[in-house]
Amino acid sequence: MTAIETRLIERLKQLPPGRVAEVVDFVEFLATREERATAAARLGEAMAKLDALNLAPLSEEEVEQEVQAARQARRQGA
Repeated sequence: MTAIETRLIERLKQLPPGRVAEVVDFVEFLATREERATAAARLGEAMAKLDALNLAPLSEEEVEQEVQAARQARRQGA
């Protein structure tokens, strides 16, 4: 265990239960924010890769066909 972890645990032990719950909520908030930032970065990278392919955009009909095919595959358990 690192020194900061030990220090945090000792400080947490001194807090009343209500404050510990606030700390847990805050830590979960920070973790969620970090996960979202990571997901956003990955999405940006994926979009850049797609853009680099220089593919023509799909028509509305092609999008509808893709949606229907995905729904059909889901119904069949694929």
